[in-house]
Amino acid sequence: MTSQSSATESSRSLPALGRMIRRPEMGSFVGMLAVFLFFWVAAGGLFVSSAGFSSWLNIAAEIGIVALPIGLLMIAGELDLSIGAIIPASSLTLATISGYFGMPEAVGILAALGMGLLVGFINGWLVLRTGLPSLIVTIGMMFVVMGLTLGFSVMLTGSTSATIEPSELSQMLLGQFVGGMFQVTIFWWLGAIVVFFYILHVSRIGNWIFALGGDRIAARNAGIPTEKLTISLFMMSSFAAAFVGISQAMVYQSAQVAGGQAFIFNSIMCVVIGGVLLTGGFGSVVGVVFGTITFAMVNQGIYFTDFDPNLGSIIIGALLLLAVIMNDSFRKMALNYTTKKNS
Repeated sequence: MTSQSSATESSRSLPALGRMIRRPEMGSFVGMLAVFLFFWVAAGGLFVSSAGFSSWLNIAAEIGIVALPIGLLMIAGELDLSIGAIIPASSLTLATISGYFGMPEAVGILAALGMGLLVGFINGWLVLRTGLPSLIVTIGMMFVVMGLTLGFSVMLTGSTSATIEPSELSQMLLGQFVGGMFQVTIFWWLGAIVVFFYILHVSRIGNWIFALGGDRIAARNAGIPTEKLTISLFMMSSFAAAFVGISQAMVYQSAQVAGGQAFIFNSIMCVVIGGVLLTGGFGSVVGVVFGTITFAMVNQGIYFTDFDPNLGSIIIGALLLLAVIMNDSFRKMALNYTTKKNS
């Protein structure tokens, strides 16, 4: 009787294990856990202190807000590099309108977000109308936005930077440090995680996104509004980048033309480490979150150790390569498990 029950429990655990292996975020979770344990051992208790957690959570929040829509775009088979220009452009838009010209902050914020939405719409429209890869289109848009930002900044303010003194409400919502360490952006990131999780994994739009990344023609033939969906995804990406730019302006109370380029590759690394395939059609929001946390821990954890800080880039590069290999291995394991189960 006991042996029969043990056999039954074992047979039930195998499908559960198979479902776990098939999850896109499985590889990123293992990587995140390994990185956390490594820096915990290498840096000691300081890494798991409030200062340690805040150092990488603040970084994760800023990058994470951008990485989430980038993740959805990559699952849909697209890419957006123009975010590197939208972040400083939105910061300068807010600082110029509300800081230099003294107009209400609401006007500056709406103008900055509107600029982001406009750039996202143009990106999506150009990708659809020209048929060019989104990589090429968004690189071109990045330089266009950078040039316009520089030109308008010098023309309107005579400088490549501007300052702003946020109101108490704006500081509380976008620029405050809770407990003097944790940036309030962390709560916005958590809210964004819930929203994007619902979009990708609960609503029917998520199925459309996966179908778009799998086969665009088949998705269109199935009645999915592929053009509207593509444009909407680009607009979400640009909107998130504009939001981060606004947040940075509120936190640092200034904005500059130069800045934001690091978000391009950092967000893509977070997404890839999170298990999203570069070819599209595979990934999850949870995986992107794990990838973002992993990247942030490596980015900041190196400063809590006795290692040379220059090794941080080496570790991040090695981590990216390892993540791609690990994610591909988990995907092959999942496919093999599915094949064996069906046979």
